Amino acid sequence: MVCASDEQAQSAGNHYLNRMILGLTGGMGGGKTTAARLFEAEGYRRIDSDAIVRDELLRLPEVIQKIKGPIPAAIDPVTDQVKRSVLAEYVFADQEALEWLESLIHPRLYALWRERMAAAPGEPWVIEVPLLFEKGLENWFDFTVCVSTSSIHQIARLIERGIPQALAEQRISKQLPLAQKLERADFVLSNDGTPEALQQQVARLARSLTQSR
Repeated sequence: MVCASDEQAQSAGNHYLNRMILGLTGGMGGGKTTAARLFEAEGYRRIDSDAIVRDELLRLPEVIQKIKGPIPAAIDPVTDQVKRSVLAEYVFADQEALEWLESLIHPRLYALWRERMAAAPGEPWVIEVPLLFEKGLENWFDFTVCVSTSSIHQIARLIERGIPQALAEQRISKQLPLAQKLERADFVLSNDGTPEALQQQVARLARSLTQSR
């Protein structure tokens, strides 16, 4: 269910430049992208932060060169492209390396958020942000939405993606516990039921937020 009431959505909000910006978060494998696509179907423009990092930022020559120095094994010697599985295994085993990589990637990511939203002023946006609360990004958004799911479903979805269970658990351990995210979020969506149940929750919340503008 949507834990926040319709009345809360209708009475709260601080719309930057007359547009609604939602920050969507949750645990790995929790269904953030599924929920974001449902918001997109309700008229929101969507930004997938993980996809931007994977498909754009980790392909930038200057980023590749910076990674090649301290983590040469993460760069394919033939294609000169980032081997994401090697990079992930390295940084999730070394907190200092993880923080270094985030300092390299995150400013570039935030700049792309600004660029894309500036290209469509006045449009409502939903941005998938895995580390929204961990990085203190709440002030970017009018509202934060957290997708909730059980740990059993979470691990199962990650294994379906080809991530070994041990690595999945290691990555999850680097994030804020889901219970704390749920407590800090403005709205909660439950993803332990059917796809139709999640769609109904998103549609209801989207309608309420539209009425609050």
